[in-house]
Amino acid sequence: MSFNYVDIHTHNPREGILSPRMTGIHPWHAERGAELPDFAVCDIIGETGLDYAVEVDRAAQMRLFREHLVAATKLDKPVVLHVVKSFEDVMVTLRDYPTLRGVVFHGFVGSVEQAKRCFARGYYLSFGARSLRSPRTREVIALTPEGLLFAETDDSTEPTIEEVYDEVAAIRGESIAGLKQTIEENYKVLFRNDR
Repeated sequence: MSFNYVDIHTHNPREGILSPRMTGIHPWHAERGAELPDFAVCDIIGETGLDYAVEVDRAAQMRLFREHLVAATKLDKPVVLHVVKSFEDVMVTLRDYPTLRGVVFHGFVGSVEQAKRCFARGYYLSFGARSLRSPRTREVIALTPEGLLFAETDDSTEPTIEEVYDEVAAIRGESIAGLKQTIEENYKVLFRNDR
């Protein structure tokens, strides 16, 4: 039985690669005051979250983040999170939305301790090029439970999703076929087989 590649977060969808339709307002644009998009037409809401490395008002970011989380809860859609130097505030905020369908930390580059806190809540971690360059995150990749693992390309075309899988599989000491099966099953669980 063959399994598809899944790219849980990409700005460059490709034919033959499973990728959810995503929409949201990035925290970098929180001060623009734009109307929220029509989330009914997407599979997953995001990216949303908090980025404390940029000069964007944190209160505006938090308001926007909460608006996304309210919509995700109401529409029963998962969210893809952008989290930069804001892990604690993101985790505290997420506690207010316990019925979210799914939470994916995209491009995870956090510590083992942060990862374990995500695992305890059933949050998914997605790994891409930045993750693969971080020695501490490579350790996280190795210990991420099968049921909470995703891979991504984000906004780059290199490495390809196939190359990301190759490296993640090597770090985890597993076959590409096994990793593909694991991630495709996670995709089905996240979307409850209703796509």
